[in-house]
Amino acid sequence: MSIEVNSISKSYGEQKALDEISFKIEKGEIVGFLGPNGAGKSTLMKILTTYLLADSGSALVNSHDVMTNTKEVQRSIGYLPEHNPLYLDLYVREYLAFNADVYKVNKSRIDEVIQLTGLTPESHKKISQLSKGYRQRVGLANALLHNPDVLILDEPTTGLDPNQLIEIRNVIKNVGKDKTVFLSTHIMQEVEAICDRVIIIDKGKIVADKKLDNLISADKEQVIEVEFDYKIEEQVIATIPHLKSYVNIHDSLWELTFLADKDMRPTVFDFAHDNGLKTLQLNQKNKNLEAVFREITK
Repeated sequence: MSIEVNSISKSYGEQKALDEISFKIEKGEIVGFLGPNGAGKSTLMKILTTYLLADSGSALVNSHDVMTNTKEVQRSIGYLPEHNPLYLDLYVREYLAFNADVYKVNKSRIDEVIQLTGLTPESHKKISQLSKGYRQRVGLANALLHNPDVLILDEPTTGLDPNQLIEIRNVIKNVGKDKTVFLSTHIMQEVEAICDRVIIIDKGKIVADKKLDNLISADKEQVIEVEFDYKIEEQVIATIPHLKSYVNIHDSLWELTFLADKDMRPTVFDFAHDNGLKTLQLNQKNKNLEAVFREITK
């Protein structure tokens, strides 16, 4: 087991940041850790990386206790915090060489992480000269320098433009092929593109922990977008079986939400036929992670 969290609680004064949190992450999983601002995500990550002590409970990283075996935990983890701390006056290679000495790893590893994170074209520059995207790469390269088994990444794509975001996403997916990745982000598309599993925390408690596909398809709700060949009245639409709600987007275009196990498109088609209508388009819209997140944490 790469990460094992058992009944972890943490309070700041009267505010309970974490309330009996428990979960396990297997080796090789890429897990997205989601929650609203102030839900407790960064607090848990700081506990797992030994920066904070929990008030109660226990946590293991690569079977090492984060409370009592901090050195082994730190050797097992590569950590990229939300506010990536870098020495801006150092050159990229100089910075990585400094940290290689701290980790006591061979200097040949510097070239490996530079290539792995796509830093090669900028590796001769001072960190202060780099874009935000390349600074994030430097932080990721540093987290990978000692070849840890577990990567903990807190908001690794914050502030990046779309191109930089895609580049960092690809780097994370690449390094995640042989490591366990525990990733916090507010960008749902990142989770959908990178993660196998999602843990959602709200007000210090875990409110969902599922494989990504299972989380999105967990309920029987389905949304169908249909356009008829002419406008019809609401009371007619309301007669469609298993209809939970409906929205007239414009003119003859409707968004219909159903609660049913089966695909409701044939039912909508039959409704159109029985009412002398033609369907100009009939599409099932998949619920995305953002919609699920809003429902769970609202």
